[in-house]
Amino acid sequence: MSSLKESEHIEYINSSLKLIVSESHTFGTDALLLAAFSAPKRREKVCDFGTGCGIIPFYWLREGAESVYAVEIQPLACDQLRRSIALNSLEKKFFLFHSDLRDLKGKIDEDTFDLITMNPPYTEEGHGIKSSSNADKIARHETNLNLAELFSAASRLLKFGGRMCICLRPERLTSAMCAMREAKIEPKRLRLVSQRDGKAPWLFLLEGKKGRNPGLIVEKELHIENPDGTPSEEMLGIIGEYRK
Repeated sequence: MSSLKESEHIEYINSSLKLIVSESHTFGTDALLLAAFSAPKRREKVCDFGTGCGIIPFYWLREGAESVYAVEIQPLACDQLRRSIALNSLEKKFFLFHSDLRDLKGKIDEDTFDLITMNPPYTEEGHGIKSSSNADKIARHETNLNLAELFSAASRLLKFGGRMCICLRPERLTSAMCAMREAKIEPKRLRLVSQRDGKAPWLFLLEGKKGRNPGLIVEKELHIENPDGTPSEEMLGIIGEYRK
């Protein structure tokens, strides 16, 4: 395919939606889980922060979203995603902003979105071993954006009562909840994810609502696999029509 560059290939989100991924800008199970957890309604105005290859908005489109917005700071990721948008003729449904999340004033109006998601860097700045590539550093470490800045940007763009959904490692749950609340986004729904029953959770999915009162619902833990290592029924439902 002429639109593909070296190290890129196509992932089929369903029989008609084709997503370009590369070694630098790809996706994992966590992004699919976040896309399913956020579950936007058909006519909601939705945006994915730090969208990378665009898997979360593409998942929403597969599930029936009428239009999607996304923000990404990395130019190569934006170029890759723009070619995915063109490949699927989605120019009237997919609106991409090449921007720092802290510099969206004048680009996107405040109080615009019903839902914002982000799969943020898992490693806090100053912790862990730094990745070798710049793309990996931005995706995995808080070199460009911390949680306080993320939730502040989201709070400005969310409508009153609008939702913010993220996924992170369990050790960062307290920090995420505190930063979310500081930005006037109240944590309202939490789900832990483990590989299988009996294993410690490796991920949490958290939803907050702008301007709402306290009151957290903790949902049943999500298991990726059955005891025999096969995908769980719920995971198969999340994967849906996706195929390699």
